This record gives sequence, C-alpha cells and structure tokens, in this order.
Amino acid sequence: MGKELSEMSLEELWELFPISLVPHDDRWERNYDEIEALLKSVSSGYPIERISHIGSTAIAGIWAKDIVDVLVEVSRDSDIEDTAKAIESSGSIRMSAGADRISFNRGYTKDGFAEKVFHIHLRYLGDNDELYFRDLLNERPEIAKEYEALKLRSWKRFEHDRDAYTEAKTQFIRKWTSEAKRAYPGRY
Repeated sequence: MGKELSEMSLEELWELFPISLVPHDDRWERNYDEIEALLKSVSSGYPIERISHIGSTAIAGIWAKDIVDVLVEVSRDSDIEDTAKAIESSGSIRMSAGADRISFNRGYTKDGFAEKVFHIHLRYLGDNDELYFRDLLNERPEIAKEYEALKLRSWKRFEHDRDAYTEAKTQFIRKWTSEAKRAYPGRY
C-alpha cells in the first residue's frame, strides 16, 4: 500500500502528478458545470458572489493541463474560512491558505490523477485577475496561441517542477492581464 498524499514530499508529488498538456477538450466545460453545481450546493447559505471557470481549460482551442480551474469569490465582509470549511466538506482537499486566498484540489489520489481533476481558488470578490486574462485570450486568439506555444515549450522542460512551470509563464500572464485590465476597466 502506497503513501498517503499527505505523507509524500513535494518531489514525490511532482513525480506522481507531472505537468501534462492535452489538446483542448469540450468536456472541460461540462466538468466545470458539474463542479459549479456542486460548489453552489455545498455553499448554499454562504456569501458566494461569483463562481467562474478560469485557467487554460477556459480558453478556447488551446492545449492545457487536464485540470479545470475554478474561482470562487465571496463577499468582502464575510469570513472566508467559513466558506472554506463548506468546500472542504464536499471532499475537496485544502492545499494552501492565507488570510485572503485558500486553494483546494479535487481528483488527486495516491495512485495519480482521477478521471476529473479540479483546482478551486477561494478568494474575496475582486481578487480575480484570471478573469481578465481569460477574457482577453478568448477575444484575441493570436495571443492565446502565443500562450499555448509558451506552455508547450515549458512543458517537458518543467514536467516534474510545477513551480518552475508556473514561473515560466508568469511574465506573459502579468503583461496580458495588465493589458486586459486597461482594455476592460471595471468589467469585474
């Protein structure tokens, strides 16, 4: 019997859950709809302001990790921890927590990825740069293709180092998020 995820080192986790990109898959939208319905159900009565599909699986036509990213925004006058506990009660695993941001995973097992995998990002309303980036790339397919090319170049190089893979994309994301916020003032 293998180790539990909580007993594994970061290196063991990166080995078990490598970066792997796949062509765009229309089922990502259905998977998002499924997790959105679950989150609405378990957080009924909590101050959820918006639930959004973010990340590369929300960008039309580009390769992505087969992981659906979800942004859950709560009202600024609420206790984010209360909503976090409701999300955890649904079987989501808390991965990190700060005063204003809590992240969860679903679909990670000690044997590798499950059929459906989700990253859930819980934040206060307005902490949502990913929405601007998503919208810009969906409205400017040439930029989406540049992003896809960057991801494909970084994939094998950082297959077992998620931090380095993320860092390789950071400058591009910041640049185009800033552009999107100028292009869409007050959208969110």
